[in-house]
Amino acid sequence: LETVSLGKEYRERVVQYTIEEAQRGRTPNPDIMCNSRIKFGCFLEYIEKAGLDFDHVASGHYARLEDVVSPSTTTNLQKRLFRAPDPVKDQSYFLCALTQKQLSKVIFPIGMYQKSEVRELANEFQLPNRNRPDSQGLCFLGKVKFDEFLASYLGNRPGDVVDAMTGDIIGRHNGLWYHTVGQRKGIGKVMFPLATAHGPWYVVAKDQGRDIVYVSNRYDEDDFARARSEFELEDIKWISGTPPLDVKGTETDAEWSEVRFDLKIRHGPKIVQGTLMLSGDGSIGNVHLDNKDGGLAPGQYVVFYQIGTLECLGAGVISEKHWAKFLQTQQNETSTGEEQELEVKR
Repeated sequence: LETVSLGKEYRERVVQYTIEEAQRGRTPNPDIMCNSRIKFGCFLEYIEKAGLDFDHVASGHYARLEDVVSPSTTTNLQKRLFRAPDPVKDQSYFLCALTQKQLSKVIFPIGMYQKSEVRELANEFQLPNRNRPDSQGLCFLGKVKFDEFLASYLGNRPGDVVDAMTGDIIGRHNGLWYHTVGQRKGIGKVMFPLATAHGPWYVVAKDQGRDIVYVSNRYDEDDFARARSEFELEDIKWISGTPPLDVKGTETDAEWSEVRFDLKIRHGPKIVQGTLMLSGDGSIGNVHLDNKDGGLAPGQYVVFYQIGTLECLGAGVISEKHWAKFLQTQQNETSTGEEQELEVKR
């Protein structure tokens, strides 16, 4: 049995990514990076370079793989990734950035089981970890809270908490990285006492350039319907390596069709529906959700599933452009207000 130490690579490829994304005011997903860059990234690279003879890397992820086989031969052409039958434990969301090369070397032995069935098998075989509780949170943090981790690397960078509807300053935060869009819990701690009485308040946007956290107590009203249901994606990639056929336009490769998908906007059993329209070279696009989401934050991964088949097709990352119009409006209103105030003083 050989143990491969990848601590240095993990710090460089996952921890550093997490810190940099948080510092930019974005919402990182280190679990997705760990799978694509470490578990099925540099680990595979290590054993291949070492010349070790192996068929597959087995992983305990809850997800399923199927082979796309040519009708005329038995040669496996591609791997298709599917959600696990256990909707709560399904981890296909975290595997959305894997390539065909990586998937060709992987097997998920327990991916077709419910978590309860895995527990039963563990008891049947008297495995030493059969009573271990489910793991939660980020693996590299242990018992350290995420805010404490960020504080140790980024410290504090105070800024204003601003009412998104009125422009009033109603609090002071300690750093953009401690807050995420849709957040309600904990935001009252950085708001002035008089403002908290008019809650509940939600984080609705962040202005990284001016260190402003925007909040609103009207998050569930029509004012934010569009911001909670429409957004732009960047860095869109597909499990197969190319967009599905129904996404491409019929006339030229430069034209794209609007296509409906099942979507996961975060890990968990919740599936939402919406449409995707790609643009440019296909690495960016616009998503329109059928219903409002609780919090759409730049940096967050959105994963596409084929409707009715559970197949994971690909993913993209929510872009800062999601906030651009809102922040521009806020800056224009602030500038107009300052100009009017100067006119009055004159």
